Amino acid sequence: MLKRVILLVGFLSVFSLSPAQHDAAAMEAHPTTEVVGEVSAAEQEKIENQEFIQHHVKDAHSFDIMVTKDGRHIGFPLPVIFYDQDNGLHAMMSSAFHHGETVVESKGSHYKLYHGKIYKTDAAGTITYDDHGHATNAKMLDLSITKSVLAIIFVSLLMILLFTSIARGYKNSLVPTGAARLFEPVIVFIRDDIAKPNIGSKYKKYMPYLLTVFFFILFLNILGLMPFGINVTGNLAITAALAIITFLLTQFTANRNYWQHIFWMPGLPWPMKIVIMPIEVIGMFIKPFALLIRLFANMTAGHIVVMSLIAMIYVFKNIIGGIAFPFLTFVLYLLEILVAFLQAYIFAMLSAVYFGMANEEHHHEEAH
Repeated sequence: MLKRVILLVGFLSVFSLSPAQHDAAAMEAHPTTEVVGEVSAAEQEKIENQEFIQHHVKDAHSFDIMVTKDGRHIGFPLPVIFYDQDNGLHAMMSSAFHHGETVVESKGSHYKLYHGKIYKTDAAGTITYDDHGHATNAKMLDLSITKSVLAIIFVSLLMILLFTSIARGYKNSLVPTGAARLFEPVIVFIRDDIAKPNIGSKYKKYMPYLLTVFFFILFLNILGLMPFGINVTGNLAITAALAIITFLLTQFTANRNYWQHIFWMPGLPWPMKIVIMPIEVIGMFIKPFALLIRLFANMTAGHIVVMSLIAMIYVFKNIIGGIAFPFLTFVLYLLEILVAFLQAYIFAMLSAVYFGMANEEHHHEEAH
Protein backbone atom coordinates (compact mmCIF):
# COMPACT_ATOMS: atom_id res chain seq x y z
CA MET A 1 0.00 0.00 0.00
CA LEU A 2 2.85 2.38 0.89
CA LYS A 3 4.56 1.72 -2.45
CA ARG A 4 1.36 2.57 -4.31
CA VAL A 5 1.01 5.84 -2.42
CA ILE A 6 4.65 6.78 -3.17
CA LEU A 7 4.21 5.93 -6.85
CA LEU A 8 1.01 7.97 -7.04
CA VAL A 9 2.63 11.00 -5.38
CA GLY A 10 5.62 10.72 -7.70
CA PHE A 11 3.37 10.45 -10.74
CA LEU A 12 1.41 13.54 -9.78
CA SER A 13 4.59 15.42 -8.94
CA VAL A 14 5.72 15.17 -12.56
CA PHE A 15 2.75 17.29 -13.65
CA SER A 16 3.05 19.75 -10.79
CA LEU A 17 6.81 20.27 -11.23
CA SER A 18 6.86 20.60 -15.00
CA PRO A 19 5.24 24.08 -15.08
CA ALA A 20 7.52 25.14 -12.22
CA GLN A 21 10.61 24.00 -14.14
CA HIS A 22 9.44 25.91 -17.18
CA ASP A 23 8.95 29.04 -15.06
CA ALA A 24 12.43 28.58 -13.51
CA ALA A 25 14.03 28.44 -16.96
CA ALA A 26 12.22 31.58 -17.98
CA MET A 27 13.37 33.34 -14.82
CA GLU A 28 17.02 32.42 -15.59
CA ALA A 29 16.69 33.95 -19.04
CA HIS A 30 15.16 37.19 -17.69
CA PRO A 31 16.10 37.32 -14.01
CA THR A 32 14.98 40.86 -13.12
CA THR A 33 11.83 41.60 -15.07
CA GLU A 34 10.27 38.16 -14.77
CA VAL A 35 10.63 37.98 -10.98
CA VAL A 36 8.88 41.32 -10.52
CA GLY A 37 6.10 40.30 -12.91
CA GLU A 38 5.69 36.94 -11.19
CA VAL A 39 5.34 38.51 -7.75
CA SER A 40 2.86 41.14 -8.89
CA ALA A 41 0.78 38.57 -10.75
CA ALA A 42 0.73 36.26 -7.72
CA GLU A 43 -0.31 39.09 -5.42
CA GLN A 44 -3.02 40.20 -7.84
CA GLU A 45 -4.32 36.64 -8.10
CA LYS A 46 -4.38 36.34 -4.31
CA ILE A 47 -6.40 39.55 -4.02
CA GLU A 48 -8.85 38.38 -6.69
CA ASN A 49 -9.34 35.04 -4.90
CA GLN A 50 -9.98 36.80 -1.59
CA GLU A 51 -12.52 39.10 -3.23
CA PHE A 52 -14.15 36.07 -4.86
CA ILE A 53 -14.59 34.34 -1.48
CA GLN A 54 -15.75 37.50 0.30
CA HIS A 55 -18.24 38.21 -2.48
CA HIS A 56 -19.88 34.85 -1.84
CA VAL A 57 -19.82 35.03 1.97
CA LYS A 58 -20.63 38.67 2.73
CA ASP A 59 -23.84 40.63 2.24
CA ALA A 60 -24.11 43.28 -0.47
CA HIS A 61 -26.30 46.24 -1.47
CA SER A 62 -26.66 44.92 -5.03
CA PHE A 63 -27.45 41.45 -6.34
CA ASP A 64 -24.34 40.55 -8.31
CA ILE A 65 -24.32 37.10 -9.85
CA MET A 66 -20.73 37.42 -11.02
CA VAL A 67 -17.98 39.94 -11.72
CA THR A 68 -16.04 39.71 -14.98
CA LYS A 69 -12.27 40.13 -15.32
CA ASP A 70 -12.69 43.68 -16.58
CA GLY A 71 -14.64 44.63 -13.43
CA ARG A 72 -18.13 44.52 -14.97
CA HIS A 73 -20.83 43.42 -12.50
CA ILE A 74 -23.54 41.12 -13.84
CA GLY A 75 -26.71 41.42 -11.77
CA PHE A 76 -29.25 44.07 -10.76
CA PRO A 77 -29.38 46.93 -8.20
CA LEU A 78 -31.35 46.90 -4.96
CA PRO A 79 -33.07 49.70 -2.99
CA VAL A 80 -30.75 51.57 -0.63
CA ILE A 81 -32.48 53.21 2.34
CA PHE A 82 -30.56 54.92 5.13
CA TYR A 83 -31.16 57.52 7.82
CA ASP A 84 -28.99 60.55 8.57
CA GLN A 85 -29.58 62.47 11.80
CA ASP A 86 -28.83 65.75 10.05
CA ASN A 87 -31.18 65.54 7.07
CA GLY A 88 -33.44 62.54 7.58
CA LEU A 89 -34.27 59.53 5.42
CA HIS A 90 -32.66 58.85 2.05
CA ALA A 91 -33.74 56.36 -0.61
CA MET A 92 -32.15 55.43 -3.93
CA MET A 93 -31.00 52.44 -5.94
CA SER A 94 -27.62 50.86 -5.25
CA SER A 95 -26.54 51.62 -8.82
CA ALA A 96 -26.10 55.25 -7.71
CA PHE A 97 -23.07 54.19 -5.66
CA HIS A 98 -21.67 52.14 -8.57
CA HIS A 99 -20.34 49.47 -6.15
CA GLY A 100 -18.62 52.07 -3.97
CA GLU A 101 -16.76 53.75 -6.81
CA THR A 102 -18.77 56.99 -6.84
CA VAL A 103 -19.95 59.52 -4.26
CA VAL A 104 -23.71 60.14 -4.02
CA GLU A 105 -25.13 63.59 -3.29
CA SER A 106 -28.50 63.58 -1.53
CA LYS A 107 -30.26 66.47 0.25
CA GLY A 108 -27.12 68.58 0.19
CA SER A 109 -24.82 65.95 1.73
CA HIS A 110 -22.43 63.41 0.23
CA TYR A 111 -22.35 59.67 0.96
CA LYS A 112 -20.08 56.82 -0.01
CA LEU A 113 -20.52 53.04 0.11
CA TYR A 114 -17.31 51.70 1.62
CA HIS A 115 -16.75 48.05 2.63
CA GLY A 116 -20.48 47.42 2.77
CA LYS A 117 -21.20 50.44 5.01
CA ILE A 118 -22.61 53.86 4.08
CA TYR A 119 -20.52 56.78 5.37
CA LYS A 120 -21.00 60.52 5.22
CA THR A 121 -18.12 62.16 3.33
CA ASP A 122 -17.18 65.28 1.47
CA ALA A 123 -17.66 65.81 -2.29
CA ALA A 124 -14.41 63.93 -2.99
CA GLY A 125 -15.51 60.88 -0.96
CA THR A 126 -12.67 61.16 1.58
CA ILE A 127 -12.57 58.42 4.22
CA THR A 128 -10.59 59.21 7.39
CA TYR A 129 -9.12 56.55 9.67
CA ASP A 130 -8.12 56.28 13.31
CA ASP A 131 -4.91 54.73 14.64
CA HIS A 132 -6.35 51.21 14.25
CA GLY A 133 -7.34 51.69 10.61
CA HIS A 134 -11.08 52.05 11.26
CA ALA A 135 -13.14 54.63 9.37
CA THR A 136 -14.03 57.66 11.52
CA ASN A 137 -16.65 59.12 9.17
CA ALA A 138 -20.22 59.27 10.41
CA LYS A 139 -21.88 55.92 9.66
CA MET A 140 -25.52 55.98 8.58
CA LEU A 141 -28.37 53.85 9.95
CA ASP A 142 -28.71 51.38 7.08
CA LEU A 143 -32.24 50.12 6.33
CA SER A 144 -31.50 48.91 2.81
CA ILE A 145 -32.96 45.90 1.03
CA THR A 146 -29.67 44.02 0.78
CA LYS A 147 -29.04 40.70 -0.91
CA SER A 148 -29.68 38.80 2.34
CA VAL A 149 -32.88 40.73 3.04
CA LEU A 150 -34.10 39.98 -0.49
CA ALA A 151 -33.41 36.26 0.09
CA ILE A 152 -35.33 36.35 3.39
CA ILE A 153 -38.31 38.02 1.72
CA PHE A 154 -38.21 35.50 -1.12
CA VAL A 155 -38.07 32.49 1.24
CA SER A 156 -40.81 33.94 3.47
CA LEU A 157 -43.16 34.45 0.52
CA LEU A 158 -42.30 31.00 -0.82
CA MET A 159 -43.16 29.39 2.53
CA ILE A 160 -46.42 31.32 2.80
CA LEU A 161 -47.54 30.31 -0.69
CA LEU A 162 -46.31 26.72 -0.35
CA PHE A 163 -47.77 25.85 3.03
CA THR A 164 -51.06 27.72 2.59
CA SER A 165 -51.62 25.69 -0.58
CA ILE A 166 -50.78 22.50 1.34
CA ALA A 167 -53.20 23.45 4.13
CA ARG A 168 -55.90 24.28 1.57
CA GLY A 169 -55.40 20.86 0.01
CA TYR A 170 -55.94 19.10 3.35
CA LYS A 171 -59.28 20.88 3.76
CA ASN A 172 -60.53 19.15 0.64
CA SER A 173 -58.96 15.75 1.27
CA LEU A 174 -56.77 14.11 3.91
CA VAL A 175 -54.89 12.34 1.15
CA PRO A 176 -51.82 14.46 0.33
CA THR A 177 -51.58 15.79 -3.20
CA GLY A 178 -49.01 17.86 -5.05
CA ALA A 179 -46.35 19.42 -2.84
CA ALA A 180 -47.93 17.84 0.26
CA ARG A 181 -46.62 14.44 -0.87
CA LEU A 182 -43.08 15.74 -0.58
CA PHE A 183 -43.40 17.74 2.63
CA GLU A 184 -45.82 15.59 4.67
CA PRO A 185 -43.13 13.03 5.69
CA VAL A 186 -40.89 15.89 6.89
CA ILE A 187 -43.73 17.51 8.83
CA VAL A 188 -44.66 14.18 10.43
CA PHE A 189 -41.00 13.58 11.26
CA ILE A 190 -40.74 16.93 13.05
CA ARG A 191 -43.90 16.18 14.99
CA ASP A 192 -43.19 12.55 15.94
CA ASP A 193 -39.40 12.54 16.27
CA ILE A 194 -38.59 16.09 17.40
CA ALA A 195 -41.57 17.70 19.12
CA LYS A 196 -43.30 14.83 20.92
CA PRO A 197 -40.22 13.10 22.45
CA ASN A 198 -38.59 16.34 23.62
CA ILE A 199 -41.55 18.54 24.62
CA GLY A 200 -44.19 16.05 25.72
CA SER A 201 -47.91 16.61 25.90
CA LYS A 202 -47.65 20.36 25.27
CA TYR A 203 -45.91 19.93 21.92
CA LYS A 204 -48.80 21.30 19.82
CA LYS A 205 -48.33 24.92 20.83
CA TYR A 206 -44.69 24.78 19.67
CA MET A 207 -45.29 22.98 16.37
CA PRO A 208 -45.91 26.14 14.29
CA TYR A 209 -42.58 27.62 15.38
CA LEU A 210 -40.62 24.39 14.97
CA LEU A 211 -41.98 23.86 11.45
CA THR A 212 -41.36 27.49 10.52
CA VAL A 213 -37.79 27.65 11.80
CA PHE A 214 -36.90 24.25 10.29
CA PHE A 215 -38.09 25.05 6.76
CA PHE A 216 -36.90 28.66 6.98
CA ILE A 217 -33.34 27.59 7.77
CA LEU A 218 -33.48 24.70 5.30
CA PHE A 219 -34.64 26.85 2.37
CA LEU A 220 -32.08 29.55 3.14
CA ASN A 221 -29.32 26.94 3.39
CA ILE A 222 -30.28 25.45 0.03
CA LEU A 223 -30.50 28.93 -1.49
CA GLY A 224 -26.98 29.55 -0.21
CA LEU A 225 -25.73 26.59 -2.25
CA MET A 226 -26.81 28.29 -5.46
CA PRO A 227 -24.12 30.20 -7.41
CA PHE A 228 -25.59 33.59 -6.44
CA GLY A 229 -23.40 34.39 -3.44
CA ILE A 230 -26.26 34.27 -0.91
CA ASN A 231 -25.11 33.39 2.60
CA VAL A 232 -28.01 34.39 4.86
CA THR A 233 -27.53 31.73 7.53
CA GLY A 234 -23.84 32.64 7.56
CA ASN A 235 -24.83 36.10 8.78
CA LEU A 236 -24.40 36.44 12.54
CA ALA A 237 -27.30 38.90 12.82
CA ILE A 238 -29.74 36.41 11.24
CA THR A 239 -28.70 33.45 13.38
CA ALA A 240 -28.74 35.68 16.48
CA ALA A 241 -32.31 36.77 15.69
CA LEU A 242 -33.46 33.15 15.33
CA ALA A 243 -31.72 32.19 18.58
CA ILE A 244 -33.29 35.15 20.42
CA ILE A 245 -36.77 34.08 19.28
CA THR A 246 -36.12 30.57 20.65
CA PHE A 247 -34.80 32.10 23.88
CA LEU A 248 -37.84 34.36 24.34
CA LEU A 249 -40.30 31.56 23.61
CA THR A 250 -38.52 29.36 26.13
CA GLN A 251 -38.60 31.96 28.90
CA PHE A 252 -42.16 33.24 28.35
CA THR A 253 -43.73 29.78 28.11
CA ALA A 254 -41.79 28.19 30.98
CA ASN A 255 -43.61 26.82 34.01
CA ARG A 256 -42.96 27.32 37.71
CA ASN A 257 -40.66 24.30 37.99
CA TYR A 258 -38.33 25.71 35.34
CA TRP A 259 -37.77 28.95 37.24
CA GLN A 260 -37.50 27.12 40.55
CA HIS A 261 -34.67 24.95 39.18
CA ILE A 262 -32.84 28.05 37.99
CA PHE A 263 -33.11 30.33 41.05
CA TRP A 264 -33.61 27.88 43.91
CA MET A 265 -32.71 24.32 42.99
CA PRO A 266 -34.90 21.92 45.02
CA GLY A 267 -33.36 19.04 46.92
CA LEU A 268 -30.06 20.82 47.68
CA PRO A 269 -28.72 22.47 50.86
CA TRP A 270 -29.26 26.24 50.75
CA PRO A 271 -25.49 27.07 50.42
CA MET A 272 -25.34 24.90 47.31
CA LYS A 273 -28.46 26.59 45.95
CA ILE A 274 -26.68 29.94 46.12
CA VAL A 275 -23.69 28.48 44.28
CA ILE A 276 -25.80 26.76 41.59
CA MET A 277 -28.07 29.76 40.90
CA PRO A 278 -25.56 31.92 38.92
CA ILE A 279 -24.45 28.84 36.96
CA GLU A 280 -28.05 28.15 35.94
CA VAL A 281 -28.63 31.80 35.03
CA ILE A 282 -25.52 31.81 32.81
CA GLY A 283 -26.74 28.56 31.23
CA MET A 284 -29.95 30.32 30.18
CA PHE A 285 -27.91 32.56 27.87
CA ILE A 286 -25.35 29.97 26.80
CA LYS A 287 -28.06 27.82 25.19
CA PRO A 288 -29.20 30.40 22.58
CA PHE A 289 -25.59 31.48 22.10
CA ALA A 290 -24.70 27.89 21.17
CA LEU A 291 -27.62 27.87 18.70
CA LEU A 292 -26.52 30.99 16.84
CA ILE A 293 -22.80 30.14 16.79
CA ARG A 294 -23.34 26.56 15.58
CA LEU A 295 -25.49 27.58 12.61
CA PHE A 296 -23.34 30.60 11.73
CA ALA A 297 -19.98 28.80 11.98
CA ASN A 298 -21.00 25.67 10.09
CA MET A 299 -22.59 27.47 7.15
CA THR A 300 -19.90 30.13 6.83
CA ALA A 301 -17.06 27.61 7.09
CA GLY A 302 -18.66 25.39 4.47
CA HIS A 303 -18.99 28.26 1.98
CA ILE A 304 -15.42 29.41 2.58
CA VAL A 305 -13.99 25.91 2.08
CA VAL A 306 -15.93 25.33 -1.16
CA MET A 307 -14.98 28.75 -2.55
CA SER A 308 -11.34 28.26 -1.52
CA LEU A 309 -11.15 24.96 -3.37
CA ILE A 310 -12.55 26.60 -6.49
CA ALA A 311 -9.96 29.38 -6.15
CA MET A 312 -7.18 26.80 -5.82
CA ILE A 313 -7.85 25.69 -9.40
CA TYR A 314 -6.58 29.07 -10.61
CA VAL A 315 -3.63 29.05 -8.20
CA PHE A 316 -2.05 25.74 -9.22
CA LYS A 317 -2.86 25.90 -12.96
CA ASN A 318 -1.82 22.31 -13.68
CA ILE A 319 -3.39 18.89 -14.05
CA ILE A 320 -3.59 18.41 -10.29
CA GLY A 321 -5.48 21.66 -9.89
CA GLY A 322 -7.67 20.92 -12.89
CA ILE A 323 -8.71 17.45 -11.70
CA ALA A 324 -8.20 17.13 -7.95
CA PHE A 325 -9.75 20.41 -6.81
CA PRO A 326 -12.93 20.18 -8.93
CA PHE A 327 -13.41 16.65 -7.60
CA LEU A 328 -12.89 17.79 -3.99
CA THR A 329 -15.23 20.72 -4.58
CA PHE A 330 -17.92 18.35 -5.87
CA VAL A 331 -17.52 16.04 -2.86
CA LEU A 332 -17.66 18.92 -0.37
CA TYR A 333 -20.62 20.41 -2.22
CA LEU A 334 -22.51 17.16 -1.67
CA LEU A 335 -21.48 17.32 1.98
CA GLU A 336 -22.78 20.88 2.14
CA ILE A 337 -26.20 19.66 0.98
CA LEU A 338 -26.21 17.21 3.88
CA VAL A 339 -25.09 19.99 6.25
CA ALA A 340 -27.93 22.22 5.00
CA PHE A 341 -30.49 19.64 6.15
CA LEU A 342 -28.52 18.73 9.27
CA GLN A 343 -28.24 22.30 10.58
CA ALA A 344 -31.97 22.90 10.12
CA TYR A 345 -32.64 19.65 12.00
CA ILE A 346 -30.21 20.49 14.83
CA PHE A 347 -31.66 23.98 15.32
CA ALA A 348 -35.23 22.62 15.50
CA MET A 349 -34.14 19.71 17.73
CA LEU A 350 -32.31 21.90 20.25
CA SER A 351 -35.17 24.39 20.27
CA ALA A 352 -37.55 21.52 21.09
CA VAL A 353 -35.19 20.33 23.86
CA TYR A 354 -35.21 23.82 25.42
CA PHE A 355 -39.00 24.00 25.17
CA GLY A 356 -39.25 20.60 26.85
CA MET A 357 -36.96 21.70 29.69
CA ALA A 358 -39.14 24.78 30.19
CA ASN A 359 -42.32 22.66 30.47
CA GLU A 360 -40.96 19.67 32.37
CA GLU A 361 -42.95 18.69 35.44
CA HIS A 362 -41.04 17.66 38.58
CA HIS A 363 -42.46 15.87 41.58
CA HIS A 364 -39.67 16.06 44.10
CA GLU A 365 -41.91 15.70 47.12
CA GLU A 366 -43.48 12.48 45.83
CA ALA A 367 -40.08 11.12 44.86
CA HIS A 368 -38.72 11.71 48.36
